[in-house]
Amino acid sequence: MTTLLAGPLGDHCVEGVKHTGTPVGKIVKIANVETYVSEPPANTTAPKKVILFFADVFGPFFVNAKLLQDYFASNGFYVVGLDYFFGDTIDLHNEEASFDRNAWFTKSRKQATEATPGWVKAVREIYGEDAKYTAVGYCFGGPFVLDLAATDDVVAVAFAHPAFVTDEQFKNIKKVDHTFPAENRRKAEDILAEGKKTYLLQLFSGVSHGFATRADPEIEAQRWAKEESARSIVGWFKRFSS
Repeated sequence: MTTLLAGPLGDHCVEGVKHTGTPVGKIVKIANVETYVSEPPANTTAPKKVILFFADVFGPFFVNAKLLQDYFASNGFYVVGLDYFFGDTIDLHNEEASFDRNAWFTKSRKQATEATPGWVKAVREIYGEDAKYTAVGYCFGGPFVLDLAATDDVVAVAFAHPAFVTDEQFKNIKKVDHTFPAENRRKAEDILAEGKKTYLLQLFSGVSHGFATRADPEIEAQRWAKEESARSIVGWFKRFSS
């Protein structure tokens, strides 16, 4: 029987602080899906390192997500973030009293599940088979990253505060770096250890769900956790992409 280890969307999934900054990436279409693309410095060495970015419910074009993708790119990665919400991100509905979050999630997950395989294939065609591919997912994006971790399409994955993640996905993975809470986190860690997987677990105090993408930069504990999470992901991916 499959057990749900990370639960459905909650209030914390739609809360957080909007960051400030000037994104440097561009929006293109890949496999007919609008995609944020942020590129590394021109002197980046081979092989190409590519991060597949699976956004939270605010999508890859939210300024927080753009700035995070730009940060990864500044560390030598080509970063591509697909808009599997097709423009209908959850923040567009935050002021709607009658908004049905569960219906939105069901619709969004269906279209994301349908769009992602073709998009991943197209990305690999663009950057080539010799590139080193990794994947990172936040909240909504967590399950998609874990599904990729069960394939040979990526050399490593990472995720923070995931939603709708099952024990079967942990059993099937080949590589993972993850961050999420208590009893079910320990179950997931047991599964990883029993399967002799290579993994890294990070825990941060003083933060809540969504910290890795929507932390308040004015609060030191939140800012540090967000930045340390991103730094750790960069280090983890470089380890397996060299």
